[in-house]
Amino acid sequence: MKEKIAIGLSGGVDSAVAAWLLKKEGYEVIGLTMETGIPEVAEDARRVADQLGIRHECVDVRQSFQNEVMDYFVNEYLEGRTPNPCIKCNQRIKWQALIAAAEGYGAHLFATGHYANVLQLANGRYTVKMCDYAAKDQTYVLYQLSQNQLQRTRMPLGHYEKKEIRAMAEQLQLSVADKPESMDICFIPDNDYSSFIERECVRYGKKVPAEGNFVDIGGTVLGKHKGIHHYTVGQRKGLGVALGYPAFVCKIIPETDTVVLGTNDDIFSDRVVADKVNWVGLPPMKEGQTEEVTARIRYNHAGAKAVLHCMDNERIECVFESPQRAVTPGQSLVAYKDDWVAVGGRIIAYEKPGYVSDK
Repeated sequence: MKEKIAIGLSGGVDSAVAAWLLKKEGYEVIGLTMETGIPEVAEDARRVADQLGIRHECVDVRQSFQNEVMDYFVNEYLEGRTPNPCIKCNQRIKWQALIAAAEGYGAHLFATGHYANVLQLANGRYTVKMCDYAAKDQTYVLYQLSQNQLQRTRMPLGHYEKKEIRAMAEQLQLSVADKPESMDICFIPDNDYSSFIERECVRYGKKVPAEGNFVDIGGTVLGKHKGIHHYTVGQRKGLGVALGYPAFVCKIIPETDTVVLGTNDDIFSDRVVADKVNWVGLPPMKEGQTEEVTARIRYNHAGAKAVLHCMDNERIECVFESPQRAVTPGQSLVAYKDDWVAVGGRIIAYEKPGYVSDK
């Protein structure tokens, strides 16, 4: 009897080809699509499943997606942080909901179309290993997966390039072979984050972020801004204030609706603190322990050498060999050993002398 495996079928080319590769390996494949309120996703996924001759089911996650992903996205911006909702979705929705659904269909294994590899280390722990072609690597957004989830996960695309996947889809004449890759947040297709946040605030009776002051790092008022949800650390464009030099957002202080501006030099820092830590390949460290790592502070960050310090069960500190540009609260700090994920967490603080107090 063939072993059953469920795959998150997103309606895109990557998960479609991943499903075909699994079927080719001899699995009985079941396509599961998250129903989040975006109808074309389910339509494309259903069409692919029909072409591949596999079972397809939709899993209604609309309420949990709203609570765990969309509300999280809004609340983080209201707190002056810049979130990555894909990481939260992977952790709280995609794996959690779809694995539970898979069990109901008799499938113990779960697969996705991510460009990464699942690896069991000599220490017995499971982790995600970078894919063979670093330009497409997606391990950064997978650091929140649990050991149980990783143990049951298969990622068939870890050894392929995107162009190879496109070529396979074309050869199979899949309906999604030429479907463009989505670069936007799925629930904000127009990429207008601030308008979405304002609509959600009105919808739930929350206060829409008010106008406030731009200040320099000494606290001198430089002008007015449109609301903190319009800005992120490192931002230069769209500030609407002329200072006679290139200005960048250095810090956002929600308690006083203040946005701190500075020069490019002012947005470099070498110390990062992260909370909500998930130990992946590394076993949980004890307070005071250190580990040499390569760490990334955003999805498209190449990574830099650093020393990891365990502060406590929930927090880690990362001290980089050289200052990194635009460390952003709300983004993730993901630390690697060699080419596999050791640990990750949400960035909550970074050290840069001279900032105006947020007290």
